[in-house]
Amino acid sequence: MGFFKKTRKTSGLLAIGFDAGGVCAARVSRVPDAKPVVDLAAAFPAKLAPTPEALDKIARELQALQYQVSTLLGGRDYQMLAVESPNVQPEELKAAVRWRLKDMLDFHVDDATIDVLDIPADKNANTRPSSMFAIAARNAVIEARQSLFASAKVNLAVIDIPEMAQRNISAMLEPEGRGLAMLSFADEGGLLTVTFGAELYLSRRIDVTLAQVLETDPDRRNQCFDRVTLELQRSLDHFDRQFHYVNVSKLVLAPLPSSALADYLSSNLYMPVDSLNLASVFDLSKVPDLTGLAAQQRHFLTLGAALRHEEMVL
Repeated sequence: MGFFKKTRKTSGLLAIGFDAGGVCAARVSRVPDAKPVVDLAAAFPAKLAPTPEALDKIARELQALQYQVSTLLGGRDYQMLAVESPNVQPEELKAAVRWRLKDMLDFHVDDATIDVLDIPADKNANTRPSSMFAIAARNAVIEARQSLFASAKVNLAVIDIPEMAQRNISAMLEPEGRGLAMLSFADEGGLLTVTFGAELYLSRRIDVTLAQVLETDPDRRNQCFDRVTLELQRSLDHFDRQFHYVNVSKLVLAPLPSSALADYLSSNLYMPVDSLNLASVFDLSKVPDLTGLAAQQRHFLTLGAALRHEEMVL
């Protein structure tokens, strides 16, 4: 079974994610001609991975049976690779991509759940997409997540990935006709994406954790910031060469409790750098606890996942 399949639009998607602090959950309502409304943003502490009993208790508190439920994989749960688009019939695409991945994965391709996502071609060039993203996870990872929710009596509808959750928020910030780079940090590292026309064009993992970004020792912090800056420069330069038809307008830094990295990047990058406050894209009136940037940082990806309304579902 793949991660994704087309589905009809859904209303009231409940997104549930897991991090080092426990469980995060979010619901978002889309409102015509207005900011999406955050109906719920909740966190539940857990020292270890949640048991079915703990998840069942959380699900009952969240009234999960009333909603379609999605879950986010962690960055270490899968691999996302850009590959050349096979010139095959649609029904043969998955098999062709699986064959291409056989020497690229760090586990046997026969043990992988695989799906694909097109990287759009230049609309003015009248050519078919030349590359796509292949997302591969061990079958055991997918089965364990499905089993966790099934044992907790929660009907899991969607398995999502952080890149698509971040894409959902980035798409709301894009200037018309221009692309947007977005950088976020979590316990397992940084995530750089570039979107254009609400489509994902670039995904890069940066091996710098949230704790390192928030380092208070000036020397260690600046070493960390140098690594982030170098990785951004390399990734964005590569993107510019590969997708010359996409003009990236700026870099948006996802919410962080400190402005130090934003200040550093503003002084060392060739493009404008903005810091995101989620109040600029969401109506937070129902969730006053989200006014703080530390809370926004923790709920950032879960809120992005909750924005999904017509994508691909399990």
